[in-house]
Amino acid sequence: MDRRAWARLAVVPLVGGAGLVAPAAPAAVAAPASVTAAAASELYVSNKDCAPGGNGSMTAPFCTISAAAAVAQPGQTVLVQPGAYAEAVTFNRSGTAAAPITFRAVNGPEGRVDVGSVDGNATIGTVFTVTGVHDVVIEGFRLATQPEKTPLVVDRSTRVTVDGVTASVSRGPEAVRITGGSSDVTISRGFFSNVAANPQPAVRIDPGVTGSVVVHNQLYYGGLLATDVPGTVVTNNTVLTYCTRGIDVAGASPGVEIQNNVVRTNRVRAACTTAENATAIAVSPQSTEGSVADYNLIDPISGGALYSWAGTTYPDLPSFRAATGQGGHDIAADPRIGAWQGPARMYFPIDPVSPAVDSANAAAKGLTRTDMLLNPHSDNPAVVNTGTGPGYHDRGAVEAQGGVNGGQVGIQRKRGSDPLAVTAIAAPQYAWPTDGEGGSIAYRFWDEPFWRVTAARTLDHSFRRGGEACVTTHTSFTDFRLGAEYTYYHCTTVGALYQPVTPTRLLDTRAAVGTATTTPVAANSEIVLPIPSISGTPAADITAVVLNVTVTRPTAAGFITVYPDGDGVGAPQSSNVNFVAGETVPNLVTVPMANGRIRLRNTGSGTVHLVADLQGFYGRQGSGLKPFTPTRVLDTRTGAALAANGERRLDLSGRVPLDATAAILNVTVTKPTAAGVLKVYPDGSPVPVASNLNFVAGQTIPNLVIVPVVAGKAMIRNASSGTTHVVADLAGYFGSAASGADQTYMPHGPHRIADSRNRTGWIKPYDGPFTKYAKASAGVLVSQQCDGGCPVPTAAVLNLTVTAPTAAGVLTAYPAGQAAPTASNVNFVAKETASNLAVVKVGADGRIAAYNNSSGSTHVVVDQAGYFIAAP
Repeated sequence: MDRRAWARLAVVPLVGGAGLVAPAAPAAVAAPASVTAAAASELYVSNKDCAPGGNGSMTAPFCTISAAAAVAQPGQTVLVQPGAYAEAVTFNRSGTAAAPITFRAVNGPEGRVDVGSVDGNATIGTVFTVTGVHDVVIEGFRLATQPEKTPLVVDRSTRVTVDGVTASVSRGPEAVRITGGSSDVTISRGFFSNVAANPQPAVRIDPGVTGSVVVHNQLYYGGLLATDVPGTVVTNNTVLTYCTRGIDVAGASPGVEIQNNVVRTNRVRAACTTAENATAIAVSPQSTEGSVADYNLIDPISGGALYSWAGTTYPDLPSFRAATGQGGHDIAADPRIGAWQGPARMYFPIDPVSPAVDSANAAAKGLTRTDMLLNPHSDNPAVVNTGTGPGYHDRGAVEAQGGVNGGQVGIQRKRGSDPLAVTAIAAPQYAWPTDGEGGSIAYRFWDEPFWRVTAARTLDHSFRRGGEACVTTHTSFTDFRLGAEYTYYHCTTVGALYQPVTPTRLLDTRAAVGTATTTPVAANSEIVLPIPSISGTPAADITAVVLNVTVTRPTAAGFITVYPDGDGVGAPQSSNVNFVAGETVPNLVTVPMANGRIRLRNTGSGTVHLVADLQGFYGRQGSGLKPFTPTRVLDTRTGAALAANGERRLDLSGRVPLDATAAILNVTVTKPTAAGVLKVYPDGSPVPVASNLNFVAGQTIPNLVIVPVVAGKAMIRNASSGTTHVVADLAGYFGSAASGADQTYMPHGPHRIADSRNRTGWIKPYDGPFTKYAKASAGVLVSQQCDGGCPVPTAAVLNLTVTAPTAAGVLTAYPAGQAAPTASNVNFVAKETASNLAVVKVGADGRIAAYNNSSGSTHVVVDQAGYFIAAP
């Protein structure tokens, strides 16, 4: 077995206090849409992963096959997961010719599907009853029943296919029965046995049934009995009986076709003591008209007649051919059938140099594209081709194969409008020439609970969230009757798009919003905040949320860390909001989602109240990013300050395209003459209740703002009784891929990637504090989530923290390898710890750099919350 691994933002104000405003109404938050079984193309059944009241979705599967059979609609496929189902199922709902109902056992890496008298349950008789229906397909089940019962019955039904089913019975009348005047029933690729001292048929077709096709099956102990069934097709079966007839066409059954079968009427390859009962192929006198028997391979070892035709037995082929004109291409020889394989879903292999190999009629009626094990017709180069058509179709149920010689595996992102879409590849290459593809490939995408088993060499999938996108594949050439021959896993990364929302308050510990009480968050403790569905997007489909997190009324210094709940890692060594006693401090936070909840941890010696306002989120729908090297687009210090309660239009139309949906701005208030708030909002919209920055007189404070724009324009309002200067630096925009905004967000973090205090992350010479007017020209390497074959970061979401500065200044982050721009990210004063979120374009070497524009030294800490990747 070959097992290989392939590496291949806005601040919303608080309630109460100076400059603080009431929260916006939560209009953007909606209840999740329910999943209805009737609307799905697939229904799921799993007795291991279900719960009462399941609707058949992947996340809430039915517990029984019967529950799915009771509601299945035309065109639906019922996917039954591995397990033992102690039930009898009646199929009484119909599909249509263009949209049948399919019931498929997902046999694969996690096992098979057993139904009936399993798990010690010995009370079930007939396991599957298909009655009075049309256009139904049943695939891959193993049926177990009591002795003397028939596991599978098709009664009064039309256009029914039973494919890949294993059904065994002891002392039963038959393993499979087609009855009640059914028509156009196909029994294919199955294994059917009827074990007894004097066995009955394995497959019985009753009088009045028309249009039956029996193809690529293996019949064991018992053979096939078809009575009064004109036009029946019996093609490419392997029949191994226990000294009884192999293929028996009785009554009046004209127009029967019997081709490409392998028949041995003693399963142990020895002479029978009752050879007179061991005729290989029998066609009654009333059935010979228009019937064909040819290209069959019969083992004469049992001593029984090779044929009984129109009431006359023929011990050898020459006499049969001379008398009937049939069997011109038949062979009487040892078919060289191997020992049975598979612990429960059995099959008998064929020797690669058997006379059955490369000698069949490729034009026989009913022939399927692949054999019993779902492999294609293969040409053994060591065998002379004597068959029709391409000349290398084999007789019997199983086609001899030459193994695999290379192939392709992997996973790649798909081009198109869905940023979370991938294509998984598992394409083995057969060593021998074939007439097509084959085999069974099981794909397990890491965001789904179940395997998808198919013959497809490629499989498209859309992940629910952005992040590492991985798939495991198992390839089997025995339809998973045995273990997989090849196993691989491979990963890429997929990014999400951004959607702004009307600011919505999700948490306010002062007002019991998002919590049960108004108790402040205790020292060194945390709260868990559920994130509801947003704008119709379920929480499970949200990659990350953008929140404005505000600390107020802290009783001691500390910092807040916001991180995903349920990621299995615990609280990271990172920070989002730094504060001192009595301070109100906001910061924009981008936090990845893991299970629909986030955690906010207070690391400090005192209590604190927390407010979190939703600004937007990343998901399947929305806009991509186009990052810039930071560019100053507004500085009122060169002119007049923004007046009290005054506003100014910020026109970015020359810098962002007209279809831009939002701009990323680092907005700084400086030299305010009174306390107040700054509001940044779309041009033409009413002045919002929410704010972006809270400030007091004389303070310089920045915050990242992701503001929706209209034709490239936004408004800035100074909600204050005094004047203030405003500085804005453009870091990029969100918009359409056609406008160049084709980069998507990859959640990764939060985690610390650089800290000059302990000499980590930053490249020398800045493996200590940044000295005055110092640049980390080599910068810090942005962290990726996967190795090898994954798209490289183009921009990073970083929380930048300045701590222990000896003088006032500003910190600027920018792409490594470029000149430091005239822009700022963090404004700070001596001895103060300050932080701010930034979206920073990544340099060509995958690094970002930082510039300490200050007359003193400072330490710089970088916490990463994700990154962006370019479109495929």
